[in-house]
Amino acid sequence: MSKVFEKGRGVRKHTSLPAVAASSLAGTAVEWYDFFLYGTAAALVFNKLFFPSADPFVGTMLALGTFAAGFIARPLGAVVLGHLGDKHGRKSTLVASLLLMGVATALIALIPPYASIGIMAPLILLFLRLVQGFALGGEWGGAVLLVSEYSDDSTKRAFWASWPNVGPPLGNLMAAGVLALLSATMPQAEFLAWGWRIAFGLSALLVVIGLILRLYVQETPLFQASQAKADAEHATRTKLPLAELFRGNWREILIATGSRMGENAGFYIYSLFLITYVTDILKIDRQTGLTAVMIGQGVAVVAIPLLAIFADRIGRKPMMIAASVATVVWGFAFFALLDTRQPAAIILAAVGGLLIFAAYSSVIGAFFSELFPTKVRYSGTSVAYNVASLIAGSLSPIIALALYKAFGTGQAIALYLVGMGLISILSVSFAKETKNIKLSDLDLASGQERGWKSDATPGQKVAQS
Repeated sequence: MSKVFEKGRGVRKHTSLPAVAASSLAGTAVEWYDFFLYGTAAALVFNKLFFPSADPFVGTMLALGTFAAGFIARPLGAVVLGHLGDKHGRKSTLVASLLLMGVATALIALIPPYASIGIMAPLILLFLRLVQGFALGGEWGGAVLLVSEYSDDSTKRAFWASWPNVGPPLGNLMAAGVLALLSATMPQAEFLAWGWRIAFGLSALLVVIGLILRLYVQETPLFQASQAKADAEHATRTKLPLAELFRGNWREILIATGSRMGENAGFYIYSLFLITYVTDILKIDRQTGLTAVMIGQGVAVVAIPLLAIFADRIGRKPMMIAASVATVVWGFAFFALLDTRQPAAIILAAVGGLLIFAAYSSVIGAFFSELFPTKVRYSGTSVAYNVASLIAGSLSPIIALALYKAFGTGQAIALYLVGMGLISILSVSFAKETKNIKLSDLDLASGQERGWKSDATPGQKVAQS
């Protein structure tokens, strides 16, 4: 591995963990700004401009349906970009995903409304949403690996790997903040006519900033060492990482996917559906919901790295299980607080929910990275992460709205969160604690040695062999 660093001796500053973490955070924040901007606009704008209907409920359902479409494309993006990341490197794939996301988001700002071009308006919107989802499918896994694989020997891997996870709440905070500012400073008619487009146009500037920071770092030493070893031994590099992934790591995929059910369903309820619930169901000014989400996201941004320090001490499983138990419990309090219609209670509901999300996010980057070897790690983390997002995240706002329509109470939605939290608890219970392993040890173990048939960690199994 020293040879890898010798090749980049002239640019050693590009390999420091703080620089790598900052680059990963910047990229994920920009991509999630773009992705969440759509979700927030779907609840406030798109249901009126692109899906006109005599029934506002139907318009909102259709708008949230296109929001869900982005999740459908995410597993495809995870497969394609994960393959490229495992074959050609983490850095170049991350640059490509950021460019795709930025172009798609900027183009959304230019779509004429339904009143001008008819059915083509929602169709173009749907297509660009699919591009967004495809791009995001390869973002998270690569950003987390960029940090995790630089901190192979670090006892603070959860802390460093948590910084890309600050990107989702930070991106959501930026999206909600920009829309809230525009909404508060212009009349409703102007905001719907053109004001919201400013927020999407800003994506172009943010992408340039993100690209500069992302290009600043080098490829991860673990990936370079893996490729160099294959070349030195005249070995054939993995042609189909996805096939090898499912052949040798299917159990890890199931564990990782299931572990995100409570986190992902809860996050979109606490941050996206809250706005719909407050605005369309409780008939409260949209600014109240946006403010609550902004405060909650701000708390999450600060809490994620702090909780990650704790996770490096107590382990991955205790933190994941604690967050899942909180998901089971908090849903009932969440909707009880919203139903008071008091701004302070609505803020408390958002903060509580997003603190639970922060607990998950503090450790999930390290937890996922420690499940897979280098040659399939990008594919493994990306597929598991995005399949979970498709199952839980994409459907949760729609399921929540349908449950309210059927039962007329938010407590029915709380029961849905109970189910998602229990799936996470069950999934994590099948995993072994991995906080003490080295990622490079996983590359030395065979698929059979990486099994979880005893209490030994993968790193310990390698040492024993």
